[in-house]
This record gives sequence, structure tokens and C-alpha cells, in this order.
Amino acid sequence: MFHIVLFEPEIPPNTGNIIRLCSNNGFQLHLIEPLGFDLSDKQLRRAGLDYHETASIKTHKNFHQYLASETPNRLFAISTKGQKNYCDISFQSGDSFIFGPETRGLPDEILSTIDCANILRLPMKPDSRSLNLSNTVAILSYEAWRQNGFEGNH
Repeated sequence: MFHIVLFEPEIPPNTGNIIRLCSNNGFQLHLIEPLGFDLSDKQLRRAGLDYHETASIKTHKNFHQYLASETPNRLFAISTKGQKNYCDISFQSGDSFIFGPETRGLPDEILSTIDCANILRLPMKPDSRSLNLSNTVAILSYEAWRQNGFEGNH
């Protein structure tokens, strides 16, 4: 199983879409507080439909609590600051992928704790700022899942 980690997500519909995605691909979702919304938010529920019941979701008070309780095997940060293309990595079951908040990305204090070889980016045109969070999670998660033969798919 893979792990999606959202560091301080801000926009309820993005997180709702990611809940739905994780319900369908079997990835574990981790939400690192503070969240920019309440988990009972109507927009979050609308985007996630009824998938909240079938998704595996854990919340963590902060990044350090996440690391202490989960002890990820390999942690990859997804950032526009990354130098390595996500397609150049051979992902393994158990890998964790951390994504930053929609308006500011992962802060330097988080990125500095991650090996620079594990800070990945998705290719974009040179004048582009960023991709939508839920789209980025979908692209990366399906590549990792594809590399592992869509394990658990039926």
C-alpha cells in the first residue's frame, strides 16, 4: 500500500477528491493539521461523495507527529522546487508522498528534512506555476500504482 500525505491542506473540494481517489486506489491518506477546513465541511463531503466510509484516513497534529507515528519507509516530497522528474523513480509498495498546501506548497522546513533525491516534480511548461493538488496526487498515485502492477486491483 502507498501513502498520500497532505500537509495542511486548505481547499475542501481538493481533499474531497483525494479522499475519493484513495478510496478507489486503496492508498492510505494522511492529513497533517492544521487543516484549512473542518472534516465535516459540506464542500469536502460533496467532492468525496460517499467515499469517506471506504477511504482509510488518518489525521496527525503536525509533521513531527506524522513521522513518529508512521515512520515512512521512503518519503517523497512533490514540489515545484524538485529537480527530479517523478517518472525517473521506481516506486515501491509502502512509499509515502507528501504534498503541500495549495496556496504555498511545502515549506522549506519540511523540504529540508527530505533527501533532495526524493524531492520530485511533475513536468510543466516553463512559465507555469503549479498544477491543481488533486490532479497532481492523481497523476503521481496512478504512476506508482501502475509501476506495481495495480496491486490490489480487481
